[in-house]
Amino acid sequence: MEDITVSELREKIENKEDFVFIDVREEWEYEEDNLGALNIPLGQLPHQLDDFMKFKNKEIVLQCRSGARSGNAKKFMETQGFNKVRNLLGGILAYRAMEEEED
Repeated sequence: MEDITVSELREKIENKEDFVFIDVREEWEYEEDNLGALNIPLGQLPHQLDDFMKFKNKEIVLQCRSGARSGNAKKFMETQGFNKVRNLLGGILAYRAMEEEED
């Protein structure tokens, strides 16, 4: 599945669309700033994958700081049979930059 842009994600959040939203940054990064996603650090993802098997056919959006770790998480989840995984392009940095441009 194609990755997702910050504007597409914001629209999903504003429209209260039904999707699974996971932030793969470390806990301390998440505590500093987050978009309300479930926090599962990348290193923990393989150990918690069983918890997400029920969402195997549901859209999953992954995010991190810049899009690199969430890109790796997407590749991993796809190898585990998840076929509706999307990476937030540019991560939370791009999301916050978009918000600043609008102010």
